[in-house]
Amino acid sequence: MEIKVLGPGCPKCQQTEKVVKEAVAEAGVEAQVEKVTDIMEIAGYGVFGTPAVIVDGKVKSVGKIPKKEEIKTWIRE
Repeated sequence: MEIKVLGPGCPKCQQTEKVVKEAVAEAGVEAQVEKVTDIMEIAGYGVFGTPAVIVDGKVKSVGKIPKKEEIKTWIRE
């Protein structure tokens, strides 16, 4: 599983990355969490708000810090 946290490095983006990593650890799944800060790469996902979370190529969240329980449902799908 590949999870990408998209954002330029703002506090909300950093918090999102932290929550995603915690959710992955608690769910006990194998996942690669990658932080994407390149604006052109972020735009390539069709995302125009940050932070955003991409799970296996699918946009799951844009413009907010997702709740840990919400993230766990995405990684269990």
